[in-house]
Amino acid sequence: MSDGGDSRGAARAIDAIRRGWPVRVSGPDGSIVVLAVETADEARLAAFDPAAGADILLSSGRATTLKLANQRDAATPGAAVTIARVPWLDLATATALADPALDLETPLKGPFETRATPAPQAAVAALNLARLAGVLPAFFLAEGAEAAAETNVEGIAAYDSPHRLAIASRARLPIAAAEHSEIVAFRGVDDAVEHVALLIGAPDGRPPLVRLHSECLTGDALGSLKCDCGPQLDEALARIRESGWGILLYLRQEGRGIGLINKLRAYALQDQGFDTVDANLRLGFGIDERDFGLAARMLALLGQDRVRLLSNNPAKADALERSGVQVIERVPHRMAANPHNEGYLATKRDRTGHLL
Repeated sequence: MSDGGDSRGAARAIDAIRRGWPVRVSGPDGSIVVLAVETADEARLAAFDPAAGADILLSSGRATTLKLANQRDAATPGAAVTIARVPWLDLATATALADPALDLETPLKGPFETRATPAPQAAVAALNLARLAGVLPAFFLAEGAEAAAETNVEGIAAYDSPHRLAIASRARLPIAAAEHSEIVAFRGVDDAVEHVALLIGAPDGRPPLVRLHSECLTGDALGSLKCDCGPQLDEALARIRESGWGILLYLRQEGRGIGLINKLRAYALQDQGFDTVDANLRLGFGIDERDFGLAARMLALLGQDRVRLLSNNPAKADALERSGVQVIERVPHRMAANPHNEGYLATKRDRTGHLL
């Protein structure tokens, strides 16, 4: 059975992926059953695929890293790529295919042969489920295997929709940067991820100065010097206070939307010489997986449809405008570089269009 557009099926599927259980994903072009390579073990794989014939499903970005860009699907951004299973392609080899941290220490066998991906729309949706689950986008793929949970393209889209965000709670919260502040918590209907807004000052008829800040545990809480997130957060709070009225939106989209564990994998790749863009692509994700529609939804729930945006990222302004929030002014938000993040800031300027 399919779950229609019911996002609860997607929530169950994400939980199953994290637990190493197989999941059925259906689309208008058919259905597949997948088992995440990262959370599989020998026993789970044997139960899922006793004949050892399940193919490997990867993202086009990862397939390109593996020198399969001559294949049509591997050359199509956002497509899913299927690698044919052969006797020597065991769990260890599949893990090496999935995890770029092993690229330098695990010489891959091969050559790998791609084949037509069954139910390609369902396959792309499965890769998106991996991102939502915080695991590497790589699966063992079968069409007739038993599944512990099932979902479909519509259910995944509904689960990932910012329109399902609602205000859960609010309270006065004096902070060191601004004593007259209120915190508002937002929660998704299905994923229970909690985003927050900090309202500093009081509405005075002017569009608020707004900062969209994506969660960064390493920078915000631990003082990481690899990025500029911590200083950005501190400076944003000070700038909003000085403006007299504004809002900081704290979005729980760690690592540009790929999650904490995958962000740390990207850090390890950066230590091997890759920049932040190439690290994300080698992991099999997009350059930036964040959804700034969440911020627009939060602002709408707060009754704000015109803002002054504190940002160097044009993508944030574009996303707000597309979602019905008018950006009447973009206010620059520049941080000084340090020896550890000079390359990171240069990559934002040169490869992701930040106006530094």
